[in-house]
Amino acid sequence: MSTNSHDCEEQDAYKLVFPDVPSFFFHAVFNRHGGASPPPWNSNNVSFGLGDTHGNVQANRDQIKKCLGFRHLVSARQVHGSQVYILKKEPGNDLEIEGYDGLVTNIPGIGLMIQQADCQAVFLFDPVTMAIGIAHVGWRGTVADIIAETVFAMSQAFSTEPVDISAAVSPSLGPCCAEFANYHVELPVALHAYQVRPNYFDFWAISRDQLCAAGVRPENIQVAEICTCCNQDFFSYRRDMDTGRFASVAGIK
Repeated sequence: MSTNSHDCEEQDAYKLVFPDVPSFFFHAVFNRHGGASPPPWNSNNVSFGLGDTHGNVQANRDQIKKCLGFRHLVSARQVHGSQVYILKKEPGNDLEIEGYDGLVTNIPGIGLMIQQADCQAVFLFDPVTMAIGIAHVGWRGTVADIIAETVFAMSQAFSTEPVDISAAVSPSLGPCCAEFANYHVELPVALHAYQVRPNYFDFWAISRDQLCAAGVRPENIQVAEICTCCNQDFFSYRRDMDTGRFASVAGIK
């Protein structure tokens, strides 16, 4: 199987989906394979800001749209903050907005995309009001509790009840590799309890608990538990530094 093919059936082999997501939502986490980009972004890089050509990145994004069957792709130039963008009307084309780390909408046929290389994408699906959210969650986003901000934005914009949300946490840096030698400075005391061995932290557990604190039921949370630093199928900034970004995408059918 060629990793440079743009055939949709081949691209399906390079995506992960969660089993318990309601069927009227589409979603996927795409790994690094099956795209058009050369090293060090090989090959399914979706970020415009890393030195890869615009044509390669656009080709990779276009095939993701084709495989998931949505009209337009909405993404953000992520800043590790806590701002959430509420998409209330259909864009005329693909849209990338500056300065946000959470995206929410209730418009069918639009893909909300998070770009990753160790950070989490946290998916939020509300089957009652038919709304979705997705958040980019690195350690700074964890400290800022972007998860709670995204849940709150869905509640404010679409009357989402957190107890109705189904949530999922994408492949991301695992407790095996999440070393923070300066955690006394970087992480608040409340997060120090998630240290699994000296200087290593379980951010999967933190996100699960932040989802619960935001009102999501524990039984409605799925965690991929795939470490991007260990697994060569995913881009990892911690492992490779100069690398691409893979995509997590969610939408309403």
